[in-house]
Amino acid sequence: MSKGTSVAIERRRAEKYGRAPRLTRRARRTFTAVVVHGVLLLGAVFLMIPLAWMFSTSLKSLGAVFSIPPQWVPDPPHWENYVEVFRVVPFGRYVYNTAFITVLDVVGKVLSCSLVAFSFARLRWRGRDAMFVLMLATMMLPPQVTLIPQFALYRELGWIDTYLPLVLPNWFGGPFLTFLLRQFFMTIPVELDDAARIDGASFFDIYSRVILPLSRPALAAVAIFMFNSSWNDFLGPLIYLHSQSNYTLALGLRSFQNQDYTAWHLLMAASLVSMIPVLAVFFFAQKYFIQGIVFTGIKG
Repeated sequence: MSKGTSVAIERRRAEKYGRAPRLTRRARRTFTAVVVHGVLLLGAVFLMIPLAWMFSTSLKSLGAVFSIPPQWVPDPPHWENYVEVFRVVPFGRYVYNTAFITVLDVVGKVLSCSLVAFSFARLRWRGRDAMFVLMLATMMLPPQVTLIPQFALYRELGWIDTYLPLVLPNWFGGPFLTFLLRQFFMTIPVELDDAARIDGASFFDIYSRVILPLSRPALAAVAIFMFNSSWNDFLGPLIYLHSQSNYTLALGLRSFQNQDYTAWHLLMAASLVSMIPVLAVFFFAQKYFIQGIVFTGIKG
């Protein structure tokens, strides 16, 4: 019986017994999809309201920021606010400092975490599982507990007001990202390691020529996680950086606030400029990011 015939029979039965015709399976799927997408669209619009207000405020004059009723579309728009950001404070220097620290953090975290994860996933050595559990246990230790001892150590080393406290720790791995990479490495067949050893490859050759090329989605996910964390870090620079010439963007945004008034229009413009690299990185690397997150949970 064809699909059209079954629909016609259902309609005649409904007319005979006075019942409303039931929706077909395709119609129910279409209706459900419309409802779900409608709810998601409303949620997305609701979440975009603060961003839209930031953009609107960044194009206003200082006197129009708190106008009643609120003005969503500035008339006229002050695009020169984005140029004024770089004139009022050394905003370009803040961008350079943040980019410099972020690049070093990402490179160090990817290299160190991948090496440690390779050891936990592919090498066999005594106490490996116990050390892995111990590493995961450090995730339960709040960072505020180690904050004062670390500051005292870095002060004795003379690293205060330098980038070393913000960069060097990221070259010694990290429990969460190491766990992420270790889970992905375990999904790669061990037979590839055996084949490489037969060809005379060392452990480092297997790591660099076999594991890393096959782990690009996971490495991209780690890089995005670290980029976002380092670029938006506020507590670390606040504690260790004292000179204004060393400020990052997170600290530099405070330059638009003083005891007399806050230049909200410039602050919103600077905030949007600081968001552009994070949004761009996630937009262009979201495919690898999603793949890395999905594949790392396949095998434990």
